[in-house]
Amino acid sequence: MLALCLAGQGFLYLVAGRNRADNYVYRLFDLITNAPRKLLSSVLPASAGPVAGGIFSFVILVLLWLGLAFIRKSI
Repeated sequence: MLALCLAGQGFLYLVAGRNRADNYVYRLFDLITNAPRKLLSSVLPASAGPVAGGIFSFVILVLLWLGLAFIRKSI
């Protein structure tokens, strides 16, 4: 669910542009994904921007999902 919200937020980031702060769906996705993005952004260097934090969060969540699916399949 979080990875899909991050993907949707990234899509709206591209489509809405500067007006994304006025978009209710973008703000909902931002509310849902705020905690994981902040947690994983604390691991990144300070020079990395918020976009890098979002991409890093998405990659980590997808890898975690795939890993858990693999473990579930092997048990």
